[in-house]
Amino acid sequence: MNIANKNGGINMGKKKIAFIGTGVMGSSIVKHLLNAEYDVTVFTRTKEKAEALITHGAQWAETAGQATATADVVLTMVGYPSDVEEVYYSADGIIENAREGMVLIDMTTSSPALAKRIAVEAEKKGISSIDAPVSGGDVGAQNGTLSIMCGGNEQTFKEVLPLLQVFGKQIVYQGEAGAGQHTKMCNQIAIATNMIGVCEAIAYGKEAGLDAETVLQSISSGAAGSWSLSNLAPRMIKGDFEPGFYVKHFLKDMNIALAEAEQMSLPLPGLQLAKEMYSELVEEGYGEKGTQVLYKQYRRT
Repeated sequence: MNIANKNGGINMGKKKIAFIGTGVMGSSIVKHLLNAEYDVTVFTRTKEKAEALITHGAQWAETAGQATATADVVLTMVGYPSDVEEVYYSADGIIENAREGMVLIDMTTSSPALAKRIAVEAEKKGISSIDAPVSGGDVGAQNGTLSIMCGGNEQTFKEVLPLLQVFGKQIVYQGEAGAGQHTKMCNQIAIATNMIGVCEAIAYGKEAGLDAETVLQSISSGAAGSWSLSNLAPRMIKGDFEPGFYVKHFLKDMNIALAEAEQMSLPLPGLQLAKEMYSELVEEGYGEKGTQVLYKQYRRT
């Protein structure tokens, strides 16, 4: 395992960056790149969502392919594996418009098999690719402290490391293409069951007549401590269910993990339970809310 540090990697200079997908996390990442004086061109399905970035100095492209055509490095962060396929493989997409020597970095949480496919097809064109899903939510993206899990060629990883360090803190090389996505599945599996525990702890404390915020002072710094307990439990207590990470995307991740586990003949009952609970929330119209909305399963009043 190679854990990157701030002195690692080859100087990327000020390479031209194309960034595809400027959602909740992507927008913050682009701002960090602009603040670091990178030349950034953005494309997202709805231009209005990118207006603030354009005002901040980003250039706009009408298609993913147009953004790719003038870039040295292409970063993608879209919603679903189907979206990844669209931006990479459509006629106006990345692969069709990429040039030899470019680097493609997909930060979408997607299928390990798709990451391997992109790597193989990119290599045929003399292009390097890295699968680099992230964890840390909106807070990590805003603060530039994301955990980034990377798969692909190790030398390419070292070359793009300075770029990833602009918005990431814990940046780890996991292995060959697809390894980053497999690691992100481990991350999501751990979060899924932990979120159930966080919700149940807060619900229990309230039913016992305790002050939930005071409870958090004790348990968030002890053996029960977790990122979700420290960052999402306070939102649950306040009834703030706005997205740092969408339920609909988390459900997508759990489905990918369960499909991969099935291929391994590995039972994951905790993940299956979390998936069922989140599926109910999506059916009730909470797909656009943050993952902390799971608390509504325990506090229906």
